[in-house]
Amino acid sequence: MIKRTLYFNNPSYLCKKDNQLVIKLPAGKDDENKEEKITTVPIEDIGIVLLDNPQITLTHGLLTALLENNAAFVTTDKKHLPSGLFLPLESNVLQSERFGNQINASEPLKKQLWQQTIKAKILNQVVVLKLAGKSINKMLYWAKKVRSGDPDNYEGRAAAYYWKNIFPFEDDFIRDREGYAPNQLLNYGYAILRAVVARGLVASGLLPTFGIHHHNKYNAYCLADDIMEPYRPYVDYLVLRIIHNGEDFYELSTSIKKQLLQIPTLDVFIENKRSPLLVGLQRTTASLTKCFSGEMRKIIYPEFNYEIKRV
Repeated sequence: MIKRTLYFNNPSYLCKKDNQLVIKLPAGKDDENKEEKITTVPIEDIGIVLLDNPQITLTHGLLTALLENNAAFVTTDKKHLPSGLFLPLESNVLQSERFGNQINASEPLKKQLWQQTIKAKILNQVVVLKLAGKSINKMLYWAKKVRSGDPDNYEGRAAAYYWKNIFPFEDDFIRDREGYAPNQLLNYGYAILRAVVARGLVASGLLPTFGIHHHNKYNAYCLADDIMEPYRPYVDYLVLRIIHNGEDFYELSTSIKKQLLQIPTLDVFIENKRSPLLVGLQRTTASLTKCFSGEMRKIIYPEFNYEIKRV
């Protein structure tokens, strides 16, 4: 079953009753909303909760129940951009063993895993560029040339070419968190994706902190940032579709947020089988645990190669 992503952007009171998330919306001042509105959602159905209003109150009992069901909490800042992530400490019975395998992973293994990750990312970027009507020859060449650890930085070369060509309305687009539109859409989408990946890693008994490539001491989600790389093009494509459909992408509107919140349910193909991104991601993180334990030598990543509409 696909876990639900819940988004709250109005003042509300959230609590737990009979294994249900109870949502209480306060009565309004207008004639049509004079009474408090109450709705419920089964806690076991929830995968991600995004809180986007400072006047949201939730109970400790609800928070505990959601974490016990491996749900992830995402909070936002004053600009309504995701700023925090709250995950369960324990969600896998083999957690201690898998922590050990992860921490003791050899450098050659991590470099090989990073090679696989970057190759998968570039090949997925190739499909997005092709759907955007752009040349892909250089990208295909760079994907073939990626070596263990990517010492030649083909990821960087591919990224520079990719961002320069992906958006037809903007010459020499620069991907920058603080940059101009549609950077804010990408930021929002990547934050949701990061939460999904971190949730999957924790569910597989891994530490999101210790990466195979990213090692910033100020980053608590280095491994999540590693593993999400081949999934980023799915967010890019969704942003392209939003722009192509004529949305005002200069503002992160409620309509656009709702579309970006569908990221966990996007279709991905892994080993020629279709599944929602949230489910496919779980296969990726499960394969990573087997790589760390020596049972496998390759991470299972999605291939962005199915029939989708050209933008």
